[in-house]
Amino acid sequence: MSASAADRVTTPGAVLQQVTTLLTGCGVPEDAARLTAKALVLSEGWGVTSHGLMRLPYYLTRLCEGGIRADAQLRTVQDTGPVVAQDGQDGLGHWQLWRAAELAAERCRSYGLAAVSVGSSSHCGCLGVYTLPVVEAGQLALVFSNGPAVMPPWEGSQPVLSTSPLAAGIPCRPRPVIVDLATSAVARGRIAERARRKEPLPPGWALDAQGVPTTDPQAALVGMLAPLGGAKGFAIALLVEALTGGLVGPALSNDVADMFDAGAAAAPQRIAHLVLAVDPDRLDVDGGARHRLDELAARVVRAGGRLPGASRRHPEEIALDEPLVIAGQTAGELDGWDRRSRDATRAGGPPPRR
Repeated sequence: MSASAADRVTTPGAVLQQVTTLLTGCGVPEDAARLTAKALVLSEGWGVTSHGLMRLPYYLTRLCEGGIRADAQLRTVQDTGPVVAQDGQDGLGHWQLWRAAELAAERCRSYGLAAVSVGSSSHCGCLGVYTLPVVEAGQLALVFSNGPAVMPPWEGSQPVLSTSPLAAGIPCRPRPVIVDLATSAVARGRIAERARRKEPLPPGWALDAQGVPTTDPQAALVGMLAPLGGAKGFAIALLVEALTGGLVGPALSNDVADMFDAGAAAAPQRIAHLVLAVDPDRLDVDGGARHRLDELAARVVRAGGRLPGASRRHPEEIALDEPLVIAGQTAGELDGWDRRSRDATRAGGPPPRR
């Protein structure tokens, strides 16, 4: 990402420290804050800025107002070995889903297949990030999440589903394939990004609150998003909602608080996440599963295609002192939170308000 005159050039190390400090200043434990910062900075490094630092002021506001619990723990509700259900106690989704993915990889090593859920959680940012603990263990990952309802059913006029994002990590060599997509025509964070820059939307992305197609990002944020690929996209979105809000819970998308609604900052989102991990060697009938996955990726490249996630570096491949470009507006907002945090610390008062 190249920098404009308004943008700021910093480093991943500096941003990791800034984000960690802001989160711990709101009462988040150090380990959870660092994992959350890692996920946000990785999103920025991947170019998924709509799900990176732009979201941090919303998380900080919700932490201050009570919509996100800083002291939340992951409480195991059920554990059969290969299947684990956890209550996120309305905590930050980033560190909770990362820990769920690590646990899924660990259990998959023992059982060949694992499913780990986190209910009563919060927004987790870029979903593809959470495939990493699984693919780095040589396993195939599927990750699902839900959110506030912004998508109407096909031929409907009222929002029922979230953007119903899904991600997959395929352990191909030399690099894993990482699929990350919303099942709406576009991720809602990209709408918010356009709204901040006061840029119109391409036709076909969104509908206003009355269900009329719109190119106005502000109208889209309080309206609805079109499904990806029409009726087929809606069907996939419905499946994701069934796997998250339905199976995990406790809330369907219509009952999830909207992060972009300032009036709902004190309301827990109660978002559901689900991680599935599969060991290729356990489903294999002839010992060739890993070779076939490698060959599948190679055939895409030989056919002139580009593999999803091919340019997405893993955390250990990103130098802490390399340049990182942050949008000027986002950098300014984080600076403002820094000042309020320092002022609150000097005054010995509570965490900063927005």
